[in-house]
Amino acid sequence: MKPAPVSYHRAASVRDAVDLLTSLGEESKVIAGGQSLVPMMSFRLARPEHLVDITRVPGLDTVEIVDGELHLGALVTHQAVLESPVVRGSTGHRVVATTMRHVGHLPIRTRGTVGGSIAHADGSAEWPLLCVLLGARVVAEGSEGEREIAAEDLFFGLYTTSLGPDEIVTRVILPAATGATGFAEYGLRHGDFALAAAGVVLPSPDGDHPARVVVSGAAPAPTALPETSRALTDSTDPEALRAAVGRDLDELEVDDDYQRGLVTGMVLRATEEATP
Repeated sequence: MKPAPVSYHRAASVRDAVDLLTSLGEESKVIAGGQSLVPMMSFRLARPEHLVDITRVPGLDTVEIVDGELHLGALVTHQAVLESPVVRGSTGHRVVATTMRHVGHLPIRTRGTVGGSIAHADGSAEWPLLCVLLGARVVAEGSEGEREIAAEDLFFGLYTTSLGPDEIVTRVILPAATGATGFAEYGLRHGDFALAAAGVVLPSPDGDHPARVVVSGAAPAPTALPETSRALTDSTDPEALRAAVGRDLDELEVDDDYQRGLVTGMVLRATEEATP
């Protein structure tokens, strides 16, 4: 199939893009890399009347560490993150770079953008999970100005966020992990959408920060597992973790045995990757 007819608008700045979204109304969508939106348009799963292109907006492609936190501009591509010496050189952000290996295939990684993935909010995508795992703050700009949104307050359903219709993601701020990290995901083939994924942060060496476990595949949006996080704070014993994941999945009302097995397996695999 082909996309439905759509009007195209190129923004020269963030403010220009916001003004366009405001004037064009709720049937307008931002487009950057287009790796998520364009396929949905081709299958008529998304039918915006207007596209606002931000690919030539300056200043949205920066990668830098500021006060120990990783700042990524919305137009930074997945491949740029994977190859970035800034990201790879930051011990607390290595999970960000290594996770990018799981994002689609090379053509997708070289076109798809950080901000696009976050705004699209596919429950199986890597960026929403990473944001929740590391306690990221997403910076958005709209008609009422700029604001920071905690990742846990941003994603609350499949393709659903707390972003307003006139708001644009401009950058994401990722605090450094306080302990060793691991990530694992499972798809039918490499590059396919993940059926389940898990990210873990082990307890900090000084004991001041507990473990954290976040998964996809258990709910429409990335979900922290509190029982599993508490269990991992005390021990990496596989049986204890398996039991804790089971309690969390019971709470989330995940009844499908196959899906429960996938999520549990990804938690165990990510923990193994994180364990020295």
